Amino acid sequence: MQDSKGGGPVEEARRPLPPARKKASAAERYVPAAISILMVGLVFGGVIYAVTSAEQWPRIARQFFDLNAMAISFPKVLAGFWLNIQVWVVCLFGIMAWGLVLALFRSLSGPWFAPLRVFTVVYIDLFRGLPVLLLVLIFGFGIPALNLPGLPNSALFWGATAMIISYAAYSAEIFRSGIEAVHDGQWAASRALGLSQWQTMRFAILPQAIRNVVPVLLNLAVALQKDVALLSVIGVRDAVREAQIYTAQTFNYSSLIAAALLFLVATIPLARLTDYIARKDRKRRLQGVL
Repeated sequence: MQDSKGGGPVEEARRPLPPARKKASAAERYVPAAISILMVGLVFGGVIYAVTSAEQWPRIARQFFDLNAMAISFPKVLAGFWLNIQVWVVCLFGIMAWGLVLALFRSLSGPWFAPLRVFTVVYIDLFRGLPVLLLVLIFGFGIPALNLPGLPNSALFWGATAMIISYAAYSAEIFRSGIEAVHDGQWAASRALGLSQWQTMRFAILPQAIRNVVPVLLNLAVALQKDVALLSVIGVRDAVREAQIYTAQTFNYSSLIAAALLFLVATIPLARLTDYIARKDRKRRLQGVL
């Protein structure tokens, strides 16, 4: 590269190399992990010892942790849990679709869309303020009792509808936060290119907004997976209801523990996936800043 004044060649400026990482010793790598494992073992070991050494522990063990009772009730509890999973998947798709529509309604600007914005605000305020259990009871018992022509009378259908209506209010606010997090320059650039409001939302804003809120939506999915068990209060024979039926017949609560274990098997991997995606999203944002 030549000097601008006609002088000799000037060496190109090179980006400085990052400092070399100091290699951690074996003690620095393994001692903290060993201490963590030891402390976890001590804490949980102390809790287990305190519980199992209680005077009433043998009676509690027979009532709640009877392996024979778990084995007998497990097939029906598992069949009920499969119903939980099916309802969860259907509700999850319904919640995401309806919540996204509500978020779009609230994000529209202009006087022509004022009724949609008002409807969305009222909807979100109303259904976020009502407990999910109350909605399940009202929809599951009330609407089938009306015997409305052309509508199903299934408690399962209306209970799932109540879940969708309630959770969509939360997902709508999550989507709206993602939309508002997109920089205003994206709107201006899209409008400068001649895109309409809907085209701007569809092609420029929504892809970024959805990517921003994926970790939060996964947390909502984890909560929904547990709350689907609320449908048992309206007679839906899910895992919890099947466990309750066995308990009523035998006065043994081990079937409830079996149902709880099934929920944990489904929920914990999803929670770990949520943490993994959240970490990746955080790294992506930090790289964008740097």
